[in-house]
Amino acid sequence: MVMLYEGEADARPLTLELTDEDPPLVRIRRWARGLLSDRSDEEVEDCLLVVTELVANAYDHGEAPRRLRVWRSSGPCAVRIEVDDAGDGEVVVGRSRSGPERGRGMVLVAYCSADWGVDRHEGGKTVWAEIGCTAGRPDAGIER
Repeated sequence: MVMLYEGEADARPLTLELTDEDPPLVRIRRWARGLLSDRSDEEVEDCLLVVTELVANAYDHGEAPRRLRVWRSSGPCAVRIEVDDAGDGEVVVGRSRSGPERGRGMVLVAYCSADWGVDRHEGGKTVWAEIGCTAGRPDAGIER
């Protein structure tokens, strides 16, 4: 796992509070695109897909409060996306109890990310993904 803020004393996440009843995905994607305007088109598109999936999952399966954070390294090709929610549900990859259309988004997150995971803490969980120059591995952590 790449810790984007480790060793970067001035690094701080750029945070967007997610307070709307339904995820305002157009606003969220526009906000994230603006943060990453200096990155390659491929990296930006991977990040936007990951942001969309993680935020949508927080609304579909999590509970308020919700928060989106984006960590950028000062170097190229390193972005960490974190979405918090107060739910205690499991992250489902590639299958779902809700039907065949559920759980597929995390397969895309795994594919677009160099690494991803779930950190549980008092009050909920943080689902995170790190996008780097080598993202897009077919075996990128799908077996979680």
